Amino acid sequence: MGIVTPGFFGKHREADPKLPPGQYETKDFPVLSAGPTPNIHAGEWQFSITNESGDVKRWTWDEFMALPIETVDTDIHCVTRWSKFGTSWRGVSLDTLFADVETDAGYTMAHSYGGYTTNVPLEDLLDGKAWVAFEFGGEPLDPEHGGPARLLVPHLYFWKSAKWITGLTMHETDELGFWEVNGYHAYGDPWKEQRYYYDS
Repeated sequence: MGIVTPGFFGKHREADPKLPPGQYETKDFPVLSAGPTPNIHAGEWQFSITNESGDVKRWTWDEFMALPIETVDTDIHCVTRWSKFGTSWRGVSLDTLFADVETDAGYTMAHSYGGYTTNVPLEDLLDGKAWVAFEFGGEPLDPEHGGPARLLVPHLYFWKSAKWITGLTMHETDELGFWEVNGYHAYGDPWKEQRYYYDS
C-alpha cells in the first residue's frame, strides 16, 4: 500500500456548492500520470470494445471521427484534491460506441497505451455519462492530458478518465485496475470522498 499518498492538505475546501468535500478550485490543469507519456499518432490509434464472449468491435481514428461528436461542458475533480470548473471537451459518447455491442456484463476495464487500467461499472459509462474525448478547450487533446484520446467520466474522480485510452473489456465481476489494486477506491465518487479503499 506504500504507493498511496494522502493527497494535498495545504488547501481547505472553499465555500462553493460545486466543490465536492475536501476539494479546492484550480484555474490550472495539473498533469498527473502513472508513468511516462506515450507518443501515439492519430493514424496508429485504435479503440476497441471486447465483450465477455471475446467479440471485438474496433474503430480506427478515421472511423471514430466519422461518428457523431458531442461537446461536453463539465467540472472535473481529481483525487489529489483539485477541481476545475467549466471545462469544455469534444468527443464521442460511450452510448454511441456501445450501440452495436452485445453484452450482459455489468463491469468494464479501461485499457490505455502504456498498460494503465481502471475499472468502471458499465452503468457509469452509459446514459450520457461518459465519452472518449479528443479535444479540450477547442484544441486537440495534448499528449500530457491523454491525447490523442482519453476516457472522460466526469462524475467520478479523474483517475477513472483513463488517458491514452485504447479500449474497454467487459467483465461479469468488478475487477480492480492499476490505482485500485494499489489502494485507491474501487468506485471513486467525489461527492462521497471515495478516495481510498477504506472509504465507504
